[in-house]
Amino acid sequence: MSIDERMVASIVKQVLGRLDEGSSDPRASAAGGDWGVFDSMNEAVEAAAAAQREYLNRSMHDRATYVQAIRDVVLDEENLDYISRLAVEETGMGGYEYKLVKNRLAATKTPGIEDLTTEAMSGDDGLTLVEYSPFGVIGAITPTTNPTETIICNSIGMLAAGNSVVFSPHPRAKMVSLHLIQLINRALARLGAPANLVVTVSEPSIENTNAMMSHPKVRMLVATGGPAIVKTVLSSGKKAIGAGAGNPPVVVDETADIEKAARDIIDGCCFDYNLPCIAEKEVIVVDSAADFLMFNMKKHGAYEVKDPALIDQLVKLVVQENGKSPKTEFVGKSAKYILEQVGVNVGDDVRVIMMETKEEHPFVQVELMMPILPVVRVPDVDAAIDMAIRVEHGNRHTAMMHSRNVDKLTKMAKLIQTTIFVKNGPSYAGIGVGGEGYTTFTIAGPTGEGLTSAKSFARRRKCVLVGGLDVR
Repeated sequence: MSIDERMVASIVKQVLGRLDEGSSDPRASAAGGDWGVFDSMNEAVEAAAAAQREYLNRSMHDRATYVQAIRDVVLDEENLDYISRLAVEETGMGGYEYKLVKNRLAATKTPGIEDLTTEAMSGDDGLTLVEYSPFGVIGAITPTTNPTETIICNSIGMLAAGNSVVFSPHPRAKMVSLHLIQLINRALARLGAPANLVVTVSEPSIENTNAMMSHPKVRMLVATGGPAIVKTVLSSGKKAIGAGAGNPPVVVDETADIEKAARDIIDGCCFDYNLPCIAEKEVIVVDSAADFLMFNMKKHGAYEVKDPALIDQLVKLVVQENGKSPKTEFVGKSAKYILEQVGVNVGDDVRVIMMETKEEHPFVQVELMMPILPVVRVPDVDAAIDMAIRVEHGNRHTAMMHSRNVDKLTKMAKLIQTTIFVKNGPSYAGIGVGGEGYTTFTIAGPTGEGLTSAKSFARRRKCVLVGGLDVR
């Protein structure tokens, strides 16, 4: 089925759903828009502001119920399948089976109201509470690389914190983003939630993003994307969270379980064809372990390119002429597809393109977001750590290390200062896939919030009662 056919099927399903319910939700109709989708950004923001004012009067139990509704509508097998397929078809990035994992992960492991802990201080002078309170209307910019995952994750966290949210999706992920936002609104309406807690515009664009950022009723901005959009929100004059680029290195020393390290590196690098900003982008390995590591990486799906001319051909194919960014048409494409473009035909078992390079090579320096993995040899683990810090470019995003030397693991963790540091596992363990802890798809390195959750989208407020309620 083509994208157009899928969109028609989606519209038919929505219309039939409304007929089944007797009519569209009267509050949604009164507020305008088409289940959260508006013709203009001003209409979207105004609707979200009205919804948030009403939302202030709802209980924490209500919030928890609405968050669960978002989880449930995404985890519905038909919906999960549809948004995962459509995301791949529309953007041309990543793989369906990976989108299923990521969308399910966002729905199940994004924190809700339990993240909003309360501090209490009591004494002779009374009682003071410090609690998390909403900003109001949040403007959220979402990427083409993880469009549905980011909307799911942000909707849960932002609504849990008591906000409404105006999404500005990437234009190349318009259809799947709008469809998901409408699914969320319909689910919330069935529970009697204020209409338009989650909204967007029918035609996402730079102009609409600018209108959202400048609207006086948008009190906070959250950008998940590249350096340019993060820089823009940081210069907006508003409270901003910026989740920008990464270039995650993985260090392997001679003490590591090399066979496991090889498998973990390939699994992490090829996950969703290397689209996640957390994924392994370059390997820095101690020379004495390098040959055995690469041998095992090939056993787990790496195709080694040794011909310097072919490596140069790959550089010209996937890196912009400025040498600073990847070509969009190859971001999130499979290793097999990329190799075919340079005349190399391989089987589906090839998951990663691997080659030895020097530190200054573009494949090491540029965050490619495709399954091309350069390997750099170094004399010892201290040199590897130093190089990892350099090639991470100070993004403070993600890094990995495979080692049994606790002192060196500790050294790298302290020096590289990344938001996520994975020891002896694949990169995706850092967002809760096979690793402990919650998930997020908005990892805020530039502004320092790190792994965002509901409390990231709330203000700390102090409430003081003088002279009472101290019962000790």
